[in-house]
Amino acid sequence: MARVTFHEDWCKGCELCAAFCPKNLISLADRINEKGYRPATVVDMQKCTGCMACALVCPDVVIEVEREVS
Repeated sequence: MARVTFHEDWCKGCELCAAFCPKNLISLADRINEKGYRPATVVDMQKCTGCMACALVCPDVVIEVEREVS
């Protein structure tokens, strides 16, 4: 299982991460961050494969992906 963390106060809501998520697990949150944007968030963490597509495409380095080592 993977764990995705968004530094929500850095996110400008560009939605690139959502566009590149192969599982369509990312959407914009209902809340507003300190910069006045709706930050991205993972809808269902259990379904995340940890592919890192979201983190690689993020222009503001907002996303961290941790994967379990087996």
